[in-house]
Amino acid sequence: MDLGIKGRWAVVCAASKGLGKGCALALAREGVNLAINARDGDTLAATAAELRQLGVEVREEAGDISQPEVRAALLAACPQVDILVNNAGGPPPGDFRNWEREDWLRALDLNMLTPIELIKATIDGMAERGFGRIVNITSGAVKAPIDVLGLSNGARSGLTGFVAGLARQHRVAGNNVTINGLLPGSFDTDRLRSGFQRAAELGGQDLGDLVDAERKAIPAGRFGTAEEFGSFCAFLCSVQASYLTGQNLLLDGGAYPGTF
Repeated sequence: MDLGIKGRWAVVCAASKGLGKGCALALAREGVNLAINARDGDTLAATAAELRQLGVEVREEAGDISQPEVRAALLAACPQVDILVNNAGGPPPGDFRNWEREDWLRALDLNMLTPIELIKATIDGMAERGFGRIVNITSGAVKAPIDVLGLSNGARSGLTGFVAGLARQHRVAGNNVTINGLLPGSFDTDRLRSGFQRAAELGGQDLGDLVDAERKAIPAGRFGTAEEFGSFCAFLCSVQASYLTGQNLLLDGGAYPGTF
């Protein structure tokens, strides 16, 4: 299927590895030019070189996307933003009794306010041109909160609530601009593996046994891949997905047990 987005420009955050890289690769395969960001400059440069092998233009801007100057530089590197993929690692797990106000503010800044600032900077231009796709990569915890991820649960749910109203504004949806959330479950990424390592150490468990138990708890019997996640993201950015907006789409191999 031709997704109809060849020649478009996309901004993809946290694109140097994991799910963000999966999204960048899938868009590049569709002929989308990219402006990408991640904290680590060396890893980002290596990913940019890999993406250029697919025949698209790629511009990279390393740095903390929660910082205004980094956001400004990333947006300036992109001639026009047709597609925006918001993505950032979540705050650390813990017990809310141990969190201070600053912990909450950092979580909100990275996982709620930064995506909103990027949306604010790009959505009107999308509407004026009559095409825009915004995909917010959040977490399966938006549907089924995880007790030790209270900071992430709160910040990402705040973003989800905000987008629910914005996506339905006539001047947004009525001008072919869609905003959707992609909610990953367990995907085989560095972040998942490091989480398992930490959990095994804290719980005194064998790492292999813990990973096997987590895998078997997923009805699909496996962890997801960044490639399949990226392919789904690319479809959300397609011309075919113009009637899909304001939705939160859970990709978790059937792990979430609810009907709705």
